[in-house]
Amino acid sequence: MNSHDVRIWAIRKRPTKSPSYDVRWKVGDRLPFSKTFRTKALADNFRAKLLRSTQKGEEFDTETGLPASMTETRATLTWYDFAQKYLAMKWPHAAPNTRDGINEALTLVTMALLDECPGRPEDGLLREALRKWAFVLPTPGEREVPVAVGNALHWLGKASKPLADLGKPAVLLGVLDALKLKLDGTAAAPETVRRKKNTFVNALEYAKNLGEFTENPMTLVQWKRPRVVKQVDPRVVFNPRQAGRLLDATTYVGGFRRARGRRLTGMFAGMYYGGFRPAEAVGLSLPDCTLPSSGWGSVLLHRTRPTVGKLWTGTGNVHDDRGLKNRPAKDTREVPIPPQLVAIFRDHVDTFGTADDGRLFFNERGGLVSSSTYSRVWEEARQLALPPAEQSSLLADCPYAARHSALSTWLNSGTDPTEVAMRAGNSVEVLLTRYAKCIAGRFEIANARIEGLLREYE
Repeated sequence: MNSHDVRIWAIRKRPTKSPSYDVRWKVGDRLPFSKTFRTKALADNFRAKLLRSTQKGEEFDTETGLPASMTETRATLTWYDFAQKYLAMKWPHAAPNTRDGINEALTLVTMALLDECPGRPEDGLLREALRKWAFVLPTPGEREVPVAVGNALHWLGKASKPLADLGKPAVLLGVLDALKLKLDGTAAAPETVRRKKNTFVNALEYAKNLGEFTENPMTLVQWKRPRVVKQVDPRVVFNPRQAGRLLDATTYVGGFRRARGRRLTGMFAGMYYGGFRPAEAVGLSLPDCTLPSSGWGSVLLHRTRPTVGKLWTGTGNVHDDRGLKNRPAKDTREVPIPPQLVAIFRDHVDTFGTADDGRLFFNERGGLVSSSTYSRVWEEARQLALPPAEQSSLLADCPYAARHSALSTWLNSGTDPTEVAMRAGNSVEVLLTRYAKCIAGRFEIANARIEGLLREYE
């Protein structure tokens, strides 16, 4: 249809709960076409493109209502191909744990965006191909790929739905619901769902920046994600007496000669008496410790060694080597440590020495302690230290409970929250939000204050 037969009307604001804007135009004798945008700027941009096409004298298609320049065909970009582009953009700048999270999110979305094509491999093989090959750098094209995996990747390339399908609310909501599940089909923890959803939204924003969408499709749907519980469950927190029993029990794990538990007693003590995160304790070195013969000492934390897996580090090592959590790369945190922890650290060094690089805690071969190793030791010590009723409860359910117990103890001692937050490496806001339920006696104190005020007016 000649451009002279095209009429473009003004933008109309729709009276809806969420403001939106219509661009309406007519081509020949056909019924008017319309396109809705979330913002007036997007609508103005689309209308301007239509006007430029009429000024150039372009032909308008009577089926789509669009000029030739806006309906040029191009190769359809699938979600699978786009996801690999997104991964290549994010990978070099992401921490290993973040890479793992991106990989898991992209895998789940890809599995939710597959058409029914002949020759579908088993889901287990598809997930393995995505997790270990497709969404890992170097790419499969740069590595020798097993035949079965190569066939699975080829099928995925053919079966993946177009990226543009995510502009359809029904498809998008289906993907979001898939993020509520783990790779094995069971329900994911709310915090995990939040992380995966954030990755997906970021990927869609990247697609918008590439020109695949005029706006992020997430703005067009409403989806209720599982509620994230940010507070620490007070049932996991243990008191100083229980802490003593747990630390004593670790010395019995693995026998005296092998010393599988004794090697880690000081590490768990650091998490309880010093409030260290597990990855901070794993990377702790003797030169960073001040251990006087009596009184308080101190530790200068500046390094973490989290267990993340060889696929994600890019170095072939299981452990990452990073600075402190949520801090600039070379930032430090000085933590005063009580005499009890000073004595435990001094005894540990006298008994086991240090690793070649000065680390306090190491396995039997002198290597880094993995999360699976210290988790097993903690669980065995828990069975030795706690009576049956407490073993079946959440009390001290994992090694991180030692840090939770430390911070709860400090707050309950009346220590100023600002000081506790500084030692723990948290903000005051996060500290009080997470540990609000673990602060004992707050009801009694508040009740006494309220009652005293009321009595003044009796």
